[in-house]
Amino acid sequence: MARKKIREYDAKMLVARELGLDLRSIQITAETDFQSLAEEHPWLANTRVVVKPDMLFGKRGKNNLVLLNTTLADAEKFVKERLGNEAEISGVKGPLTHFIMEPFVPHEDEYYLSILSTREGNSVSFSTSGGMDVESDWGKMKTATVPVDALPDEAGLMELVSELPEDKKKNASGFIKECCQAFKNLDFTLLEMNPFTFDAEGNPFPLDMRVELDDTASFKNMKKWNGVEFPQPFGRKLYPEEKYVKGLDEKTGASLKLTVLNPRGRIWTMVAGGGASVIYTDTVADLGFGEELGNYGEYSGNPNEEETYLYAKTILDLATREPDGRPRALLIGGGVANFTDVAKTFKGIIRALKECREKLKEARVRIYVRRGGPNYQTGLELMKGLGSELGVPIEVYGPESSMTRIVPMAIDHVKGE
Repeated sequence: MARKKIREYDAKMLVARELGLDLRSIQITAETDFQSLAEEHPWLANTRVVVKPDMLFGKRGKNNLVLLNTTLADAEKFVKERLGNEAEISGVKGPLTHFIMEPFVPHEDEYYLSILSTREGNSVSFSTSGGMDVESDWGKMKTATVPVDALPDEAGLMELVSELPEDKKKNASGFIKECCQAFKNLDFTLLEMNPFTFDAEGNPFPLDMRVELDDTASFKNMKKWNGVEFPQPFGRKLYPEEKYVKGLDEKTGASLKLTVLNPRGRIWTMVAGGGASVIYTDTVADLGFGEELGNYGEYSGNPNEEETYLYAKTILDLATREPDGRPRALLIGGGVANFTDVAKTFKGIIRALKECREKLKEARVRIYVRRGGPNYQTGLELMKGLGSELGVPIEVYGPESSMTRIVPMAIDHVKGE
């Protein structure tokens, strides 16, 4: 499971649609025409608004980046003074490119709610003291762990909201239960509302929301997620290779992903499958070599030979760059595929390996392969014969070996200097 953050605007749209809430949020970018907003959203004519950056960072209020209870004209001025400008948040600098604007809801009480996926189950936390100072009132937080395939029972819900006045307990407990159901239905890994309140009619209204999705569930949630974007973390710029692979991914029905973690790393991965990519990354980190991991990514969804070749060539170019005499390792790994033709994808990888033969030698790369699935025997045989042809050490394993067996082998090679 890979937790991916999404913008607050997208988070609110997903939750509103799932729970039937009337959340009238507007996303603002450099392309937004403020003059036409009132025509597109008639409620703006007589509603005061809140506006703030929507850039995957918190503490916006403490950084004076939230304008409350204001007019559309003042909101426009606030945004235009900041849009495109660089901000520094917790030591990270980056341009402000996205804002969110929504109705201002007069309120006195602010509550905190979070649902977090953990190894033990879904951790549900609620506090009667939400907002910017939630951490100073952490003692008011109540938490319950719920099995991933269940919802909180009535007793558990009542315990979570036990500090609320009697007239608010029913609404709050019902809302928490609905959020837990949405959490399951949409494959969230985190849903945090800090704070949420109730409007004048007693309807729940999340004032601030943070959501992370399990991106390995994207194959079954495309319609539910409505094409949601996974933006880069604030302040992070894409490497040219990441942009290139992103372009490949957008042109195919398969999945091609690349994140450069350390361009000078000595352990690189070319992994089939999103779940497998997480397992390999975690294993390298668990064995103490996370800082040497060059990349995170995956190819899956049965890419054709040409797509796999272009993806592999990009990884190999990164993995062999600026050789310094120290050994490096490449993990060509994956689980047992359901429908990806292993032999076909391996042919694309082999093409790339042949083209990078001299670079692989200069960078002292040793290759470790583990794979299973349709035509895996043919694919592994092709890999076995390639080592002597290239003059590059290649160790090959099939599904009879555990998926992560090749990781300590690669680390031992890198440690050997």
